[in-house]
Amino acid sequence: MPPKNDFDFDLFVIGGGSGGVRAARRWAAAGHRVAIAEERDWGGTCVHRGCIPKKLLVFAAHFAQDFADAPAYGWQLPTAPTFAWPTLIANKDRELRRLNAVYTDLLKTAGAQMVAGRARILDPHQVQVADQTYRTRRILIATGGRPLVPPIPGADSAITSDQAFHLDTLPASIIIIGGGYIAVEFACIFNGLGTKVDLLYRRDLFLRGFDLDLRQRLASTMVDQGIRLHFDADVTRIDSKNGQHIAHLRSGQKLTADQVFYATGRVPHTADLWQPDLDIATAPNGAIQINQNFQTTVPSIYALGDVVGKRALTPVAIAEAEALLQHWRTGTAANFNYCNIPAAVFSAPNLATVGLTEQEATDRGLDCAIYQTDFRHLKHTLTGRKERVYMKLLVDRPTDRILGAHMLGPEAGEIIQSIAIAIQASATKSDFDRTIGIHPTMAEEWVTMHTPRP
Repeated sequence: MPPKNDFDFDLFVIGGGSGGVRAARRWAAAGHRVAIAEERDWGGTCVHRGCIPKKLLVFAAHFAQDFADAPAYGWQLPTAPTFAWPTLIANKDRELRRLNAVYTDLLKTAGAQMVAGRARILDPHQVQVADQTYRTRRILIATGGRPLVPPIPGADSAITSDQAFHLDTLPASIIIIGGGYIAVEFACIFNGLGTKVDLLYRRDLFLRGFDLDLRQRLASTMVDQGIRLHFDADVTRIDSKNGQHIAHLRSGQKLTADQVFYATGRVPHTADLWQPDLDIATAPNGAIQINQNFQTTVPSIYALGDVVGKRALTPVAIAEAEALLQHWRTGTAANFNYCNIPAAVFSAPNLATVGLTEQEATDRGLDCAIYQTDFRHLKHTLTGRKERVYMKLLVDRPTDRILGAHMLGPEAGEIIQSIAIAIQASATKSDFDRTIGIHPTMAEEWVTMHTPRP
């Protein structure tokens, strides 16, 4: 390896999303020479095409339910509320510009050099951006993922989550294809904003990997809200005519809408990222393979975040960056722990989870007691809304430890975050039972479930 002075940088980060920015600014602040390249917007998918704008749209969509419920609490709206999509999008864009500036300021303050453009790795120590080549001791790939659209006829007429935040007008009707959290969230968003929604998924039930009880209850609630769910539905082609899109299903059924939205998953964003003769191993799905220290098969090149295909969550990418830097500082193995990572689906209502699902516990042969509660939210005793709250605890019988917690209901993500701390701290069911609840709240139910399911 050439001596230090032969390098322009100690670290060159490719990707200006949450994980890449955290690694770049922290390593630069520690006195190292760091550069970071980004081809689009600083802040990455989460800030511009994911978490943040999506949550803002979730907030917007929920107002429809609040307006509908208000009369039950004595509020008389003088006129029927109307919604202006352009206003929402303009305000959302203003907030994203602010966040973009926050990320650039963080990098500048830390002393990292920002390079605008698509980076390409030439060899283990050289990165090219446009016509400039940089020599670096280490390279960190944090390029995230991109939407996957199946290669069927007419699919190029559909949008993905990249475009959904920038539509000029709100479609009167939309067909959403997919069964992951992006598909489910956008189905609820568009439905809440007044769009007619058809959600198509090729399997028997959406949100694979989440607890079955949550999935089934959410599906029922979405149907009650007017979303048309089509399971075991496989789209074979899309035709476009007179501003309308027609989805042809393998069953022979046809669905027509103003817009078709593909939410069929994401793949690592690595196209043409390195020279073909550079031996960076990838998994069949394109995810970059790493060892316990986030090191690829090329020793000087590392990778983290969505591009490695572990858990595609912003806080995970940030935590991975911290673990990698700690490894570089101390030389001890990173050994990042992917267990007990909480997650939420910002559907209507929210779905949130941490720890094992019931199926995972069964597959591992664990002896679990199941505690659950299903009740009507106090708010809806006046509104008459059918929506219910569901909570579930998995308890290891031999040790009494809480192995999993799952919730469907308003602000489930906010509530599960606190439960995740307890599970991370190895809390037992007895610990929960000794805890006094706050009455009347939904969250108090976590400490009042005393009888296991038969």
